Amino acid sequence: MAEQFDAIIIGAGIIGASVGLELSRRGWRTLNVDRLPAAGYGSTSASCAIIRSHYSTLDGTALAFEGYQYWKNWAAHLGVEDERGLARFEEVGCAIMKTESNGYMKSICANLDALDIAWEDWDNAAIMERLPIYDLRSFAPAKRMDDPGFGEATGPSMSGAVFTPQAGYITDPQLATHNVQVAAEAAGAAFLFNADVREIRQSGGKVRGITLANGDDIDAPVVANVAGPHSAIINEMAGVADAMNIKTRALRQEVVHIPAPEGFDYMSRGPVTSDSDIACYSRPETGNHILFGSEDPECDGREWVDPDDYNTEFTDQWQTQALRAGQRVPDLKIPNQAKGVVSLYDVTDDWIPIYDQSDLPGFYMAVGTSGNQFKNAPVAGAMMAELIIATQGGRDHDADPVQFDYLHTKRRANIGFFSRNRKINPNSSFTVLG
Repeated sequence: MAEQFDAIIIGAGIIGASVGLELSRRGWRTLNVDRLPAAGYGSTSASCAIIRSHYSTLDGTALAFEGYQYWKNWAAHLGVEDERGLARFEEVGCAIMKTESNGYMKSICANLDALDIAWEDWDNAAIMERLPIYDLRSFAPAKRMDDPGFGEATGPSMSGAVFTPQAGYITDPQLATHNVQVAAEAAGAAFLFNADVREIRQSGGKVRGITLANGDDIDAPVVANVAGPHSAIINEMAGVADAMNIKTRALRQEVVHIPAPEGFDYMSRGPVTSDSDIACYSRPETGNHILFGSEDPECDGREWVDPDDYNTEFTDQWQTQALRAGQRVPDLKIPNQAKGVVSLYDVTDDWIPIYDQSDLPGFYMAVGTSGNQFKNAPVAGAMMAELIIATQGGRDHDADPVQFDYLHTKRRANIGFFSRNRKINPNSSFTVLG
């Protein structure tokens, strides 16, 4: 006889583990299944794990600020000790450069104001006081390194920045996921690793469970797809992809690690930054390095890939991003050997995630998390638990979307905002910045 659970969660990254935790805390018998050997070993481990609240939509801003509260009170959220210790939240703040492409932050600051999220208006002198290693000339629009005009200033100076003090990064995203696993197990959850899902079993038009590559059947009336870059494959397996208006794809990304300029302690002085003028975001990285990720400018193109067959080596994209960073920080000494991360994003058509049911009763999705939902994982887990319980109880979420009360910010969220059937949201930035 197949082993039975109340819910099977496909994926044990930070969001999958959080779904398991929240359902278990509500009395459900859950199983997280992951093809990798431990929790958080997939795209979660490659996450830049930036915690910030500035978003182009009010709903996205509210969700991110709620997520911030969990990370700020991480030990209290977990409620258990992990023998490996707890992941650390470095609250260094976030400086977002004002540029034409982000409307000089006017609409984003309006979102922050609507939610009483603190921010400071920095002129260029304030930026230089915090980051004297900067060159504040403008280089927009972003170019590739082989463009004849690459590295040439296009404007005399930037227009200042917006600084949000309630922001930062998590030092070890894989450890954070292990923390969630330990909390979930304390609530009764189970985890199964090195297990590859080959079938979403159905009967009578409903989910009945999964079949693994080794032939084992595991039964459950609920299966949740939280498979990260493999989410599209799991949706195809369940037969739900064609009916979705918003779909997901795996996008290859390269992240650069470069030593900070000599004599400048970036670990203590460096904030998280978002700089659309050079199309890079950054944060401090272990060993007094600076991590630079891409803000996906149009000139770079996008490399959509098979998540089981893609190039895991650095390309000239690494050098292009490093040289863009050098425009802003001219004393960077770019190493001959590329260091950083090559990994995947799970991206929807509008870069806003799907937290939803599907057209197959009992099959749910927390997908399309696009590299920017790590910060929201604790809230996403609670939202998904609320959605699953309500829908399994008979609620028609498509017709009457489930409402979710945020624990910390005391707002009510319409989970229908994240529907698979929504129209593409024109207010999205259509980048990793959300």
